[in-house]
Amino acid sequence: MDLFKNILLAEDNPKDVELTLEALAEHKLANDVIVVNDGADALDYLYRRGRYESRSAGNPAVILLDLKMPKVDGIQVLKTIKGDERLKTIPVVVLTSSREEQDLVETYRLGVNAYVVKPVEFQEFLKAVSQLGIFWALINEPPPGTDRRLQ
Repeated sequence: MDLFKNILLAEDNPKDVELTLEALAEHKLANDVIVVNDGADALDYLYRRGRYESRSAGNPAVILLDLKMPKVDGIQVLKTIKGDERLKTIPVVVLTSSREEQDLVETYRLGVNAYVVKPVEFQEFLKAVSQLGIFWALINEPPPGTDRRLQ
C-alpha cells in the first residue's frame, strides 16, 4: 500500500500530460497519477462511477485541473467539487494556459486552492509542476478527518 493517495490530473492535452507526469516522476511524486482527459471523466473518478466504480475508496491528495477541457470544463468540475461536502476539502490546483482574468477570479470565488499558469518554456514547466507536487502531495497538511493514506 502506498503511503500517499493518488494525484488526479485532469488534462486534455497529451503533451501537457506527458510533461506533468515527467515532472512528478523526476521528484518521485508519481505515486499513482490518475490521468483523465475531460471533466466528465474527472467527476466519474471522484464519484466512483462508470469505469471507476471499482476503484479503491479515498480521495486524491490533490487535483491538478485544466480549465479548458471537453465535455465538462474545469470551472464546472471545480464548482461540483467545492459544492460537495465529501469532496470540498480536496486541494484543487488549476494548472492552465488561461491568463484570462475572469477565469482567475471565478476559480478563486469557487474555492480553488491555487491557480498556476502553465509556463511555455519546458524547464520552467517541469519546475512549476514539481513544486506543486511537492507542496500538495508531501508538505501540505490536510484538515483533520482526512487521511492521506489510501483507505
